[in-house]
Amino acid sequence: MVNVIQGLSTRWLPFADTATADLPLSRLLRLSLFQISVGMSVVLLTGTLNRIMVIELGQAVWLVSLMISLPLLAAPARALIGFRSDYHKSLLGWRRVPYLWVGTLMQFGGLAIMPFALIVMTEVQAGPAWVGPAASMLAFLLVGAGMHTTQTAGLALATDLANEDNRSRVVALLYVMLLVGMIASSAVFAAVLEDFNYVRLIKVIQGAAVLTVVFNFVALWKQEARQPHLTRPDRKRPQFMAIWREFSRANRATRLLVAVALGTMGFSMQDILLEPYGAEILAMSVSQTTALTGIFGAGMLVAFAFASKTLRGHVDPVRFAAYGAVIGIFAFAAVVFAAPLESTFLFRAGTALIGLGGGLFAVGTLTAAMLQGNEENNGLALGAWGAVQATAAGIGVFVGGALRDLISGFASSGQLGEVMNSPITGYSVVYHVEIFILFAALVAIGPLVKQPSIRSSSSSNFQLADFPG
Repeated sequence: MVNVIQGLSTRWLPFADTATADLPLSRLLRLSLFQISVGMSVVLLTGTLNRIMVIELGQAVWLVSLMISLPLLAAPARALIGFRSDYHKSLLGWRRVPYLWVGTLMQFGGLAIMPFALIVMTEVQAGPAWVGPAASMLAFLLVGAGMHTTQTAGLALATDLANEDNRSRVVALLYVMLLVGMIASSAVFAAVLEDFNYVRLIKVIQGAAVLTVVFNFVALWKQEARQPHLTRPDRKRPQFMAIWREFSRANRATRLLVAVALGTMGFSMQDILLEPYGAEILAMSVSQTTALTGIFGAGMLVAFAFASKTLRGHVDPVRFAAYGAVIGIFAFAAVVFAAPLESTFLFRAGTALIGLGGGLFAVGTLTAAMLQGNEENNGLALGAWGAVQATAAGIGVFVGGALRDLISGFASSGQLGEVMNSPITGYSVVYHVEIFILFAALVAIGPLVKQPSIRSSSSSNFQLADFPG
């Protein structure tokens, strides 16, 4: 496979020219396997399991949304993980490998116990009722923490290996491989689970656990050279809080982070609902709803590719983010109208547009965050963006599921009237709330568009490499 990919023209493999004599393409592709494993876990947690737990296992949407949000809420620790790996103290001389391996073990542990936790949660047991949900939450949290640790250390390792000239394109290739992993995993899971049964689901989850270890082990094998002078025990770490206070005083940084929080929440509340919506309202199968994650990932991939071509020169990145929010408004409108029209095509189109709009919004706000920083605190600026983005996404996922359950309960009890007594009502309210939040994000973004300090300049060219996981 590597030989075939190497033989492709750079026109069809845009980042093939990142290879150098010291870092050949075969080594880059091998390193990118850790992104494949992360993408596989993302699809499994947010795509396949959330629909199965709600529809087939009959769990409450608020409980499932809480489980799905746990990995997202662990994401703010990425900045600290990267900071600690930069100044890791060890006599062995490795900075990134220990974090890569610990993250891999957490992913494996979470996926290994997840099937048994689901069995305990769904089957009637003689023991306490809280054991099953607690074990399931532990499994989701382990997988999420492992994903963030692995990806942070892996990207840092890629940055170390690349030289200054091709570093951005190396990391860009790794992010493209993340989306490729999501799309490929979505297709594979959809095919394997076409004839759904619980034994097959257990095999899929445990198979993903084994593949995670294999992929990550192959990815890190002989990648990082031992450098004891960088990990010596007497090395001092800089003060983190002093740098953070300096960044927080930057001009309108708070408004930008508020816009990031609103837009991210607006796009994230649907994460727990798209697959159950397709299953319950449009009667889509497990295979068809699992494929939605691939459609969503394809929309994001198009957004990243378009941004990498467009955000060159004098293009305002904040205005670019606003375009993404506008596309998101139309996307959620399409999803809402898919139910009365009974159109799975319109639903799939809306899903793709959600990915496209969310990708454009993330790209634009991230580029603006980069312009808030400088060479000394650029990592902190991106870390602040990632922390706010991940926290808002986690809150959005939980609120979306809880709000759907609450409204559906009122509707089914007749408190909202006979016309609203429908399973569509809860989903529709959430999608309308997301449209409202995206309008609020546009209000927050507005003043930033007019601010010269955030406008794009020759140094603001966006590259996929700048997009954190």
